[in-house]
Amino acid sequence: MLHLRLITPTDRTDEAVRMIERTVGTTHLVVLPGAARNPAGDVVMCDVAREAGDELLTRLQGMDLDRTGAITVEDIDLTLSRRADKAEAEAPGEPADAVLWEHLVEETHEESTLSVTYVAFITLATMIAACGVVLDNAVLIVGAMAVGPEFGPLAGISTSLVQRAPRLALRSLTALLVGFAAAMALTVGFSLLMDAAGLFTQAKLEGQRPNTNFVYAPDWFSFVVALLAGAAGTLSLTSAKSGALVGVAISVTTVPAAANAAVALSYGDTRQTLGSTEQLLLNLLGIVVAGTLTLLAQKAFWAGQRERARQLG
Repeated sequence: MLHLRLITPTDRTDEAVRMIERTVGTTHLVVLPGAARNPAGDVVMCDVAREAGDELLTRLQGMDLDRTGAITVEDIDLTLSRRADKAEAEAPGEPADAVLWEHLVEETHEESTLSVTYVAFITLATMIAACGVVLDNAVLIVGAMAVGPEFGPLAGISTSLVQRAPRLALRSLTALLVGFAAAMALTVGFSLLMDAAGLFTQAKLEGQRPNTNFVYAPDWFSFVVALLAGAAGTLSLTSAKSGALVGVAISVTTVPAAANAAVALSYGDTRQTLGSTEQLLLNLLGIVVAGTLTLLAQKAFWAGQRERARQLG
């Protein structure tokens, strides 16, 4: 379940309380008149089934409480209450399927912010992958995939397309493009440094690499895997199953392709540079397309659930 804490102007409290009471799936309603000081007003708290949370949040925002007061949402790990069990049973759908759109927008907003930490992670991941492609070491490739933070901006682009949020789209696209550009540029320098130290050689890059030659040889399987991974990653975000993101990260060839392109560029290998860049773009496109379609399907599903609930009610 979710715990909602509202700060409401005194003249809007009754309306907010009535709205909560009319929402199927709510319980544990508490009203504290005059308890809020900044901003001044009343404090209203309640618990709501996750599957009913998005509709209630939309209605409360329609009252402008996010501007005149405050709306705070927290996940509840454990509630021992028959009333809570009853509220969850009455709410339409299943908690694991519920999508909190405002939470998704906020989460992807944070994950898609261009910051020093974001650039550091994607650069380090690309450098690890560079070592992996030169040494033909699949373990290093998998490690680099897990470290890479690029799924955040990709999810942000999908969310912005579905929610029509141009600011989130611009922020996500900026983080994605600037992040990869900086990582690849720094990895070119890293490759030249490793070559000067005798640790990287062009012969290793252009030799037989049975474990890692896929990073510069894009095909339809690459796109199919990107689609599947994009759908899985989006579901992991919307259902709070964040552990699945690790599996998604090591399923797509984004960071390794960028690394191979950077190393190949440092040696003037046009064939591998272009092939790796195509692989990178193909995977990015597949993830965004799948993520957007998944969110659209979830939005349509919950719209149907709400309509059926209204008809039954």
